[in-house]
Amino acid sequence: MPARTGSSFPSPIMERVLLVEGQDDKHVVEHLYRKRFGSPPPFAVRDKGGFTILRDEIGPELKVPGRQVLGIVLDANDDFQARWEAMTNRLRRVFQDIEIEDPGPRGMIVTTEPKVGIWLWPDNKSSGEIEDFVATMIPRDDTVWPLSKRYIECIPEKHRRFSEGKAHRAKLHAWLAARAEPKLMGTAIRAGDLEIDGALATRFIAWLENLFGRQS
Repeated sequence: MPARTGSSFPSPIMERVLLVEGQDDKHVVEHLYRKRFGSPPPFAVRDKGGFTILRDEIGPELKVPGRQVLGIVLDANDDFQARWEAMTNRLRRVFQDIEIEDPGPRGMIVTTEPKVGIWLWPDNKSSGEIEDFVATMIPRDDTVWPLSKRYIECIPEKHRRFSEGKAHRAKLHAWLAARAEPKLMGTAIRAGDLEIDGALATRFIAWLENLFGRQS
């Protein structure tokens, strides 16, 4: 497989793969890992271009010759349980006798062959998406965050171009737009605008480490 283009990260080990829904997820994971450990991830991060494609390719990805570990990260969105069942049903098509418990706060890992892990943004229990996860990394004493939230809340409903469920996403991107140089979420992690030592980010990093191991 050719090396990834458009990224500063070297080509990782292809036996260990993390599937994500989009480019934002890919950049957040890569920069978060790099910021925490000072090295690129020891796994490939594959942007599947949306939930439906990711879901449908779980089976084929598990059957790739030589595959050792497959991680899956996706948004819970408005129905956490529906997303969780969509993922576990695909796993059961491959591993018929697999025992899967409800997801815990530290994410799911099953020691099948290949090993499989699932994390649902933001925290494995709540409805939401990657922006809800990233927002927990905004420094507690940040003075712009309350203003960003107020800006979105003050937009009259008739002028909003986002649904109520996407209001938190709008607030986070309003905050990102107020940086010295407007940044994507992953770039904000790299720049140090976001803190990576909070409880939720620490749990996610620990899930990655437990699933894939550390870069040698």
